[in-house]
Amino acid sequence: MPRTNRPISVTLGELQRGVETRVKSGAYASASEVMRAALRALDREEAAVDDWLRHKVDEALADPSPNVPAREVFKRLKAHHARRVKARQREKT
Repeated sequence: MPRTNRPISVTLGELQRGVETRVKSGAYASASEVMRAALRALDREEAAVDDWLRHKVDEALADPSPNVPAREVFKRLKAHHARRVKARQREKT
């Protein structure tokens, strides 16, 4: 069966040692196998983050609580920050 992809060159820097260690241990037959496994793991991780974010957005959109206007949110944040700065200044004296 003919190859469906072409070789690429990747500079791994410090990660090269990890690839070599895995191949030498016998866990993988080649650096290509290590890289394919790493990309599959990255795909799973990104999918998990996407699912988590999607769930959080759906949760927020379904929340029956009234929306807080941005102006009010920033007003609260500003007051919170001012209280923290004041508390730090008191701690220093």
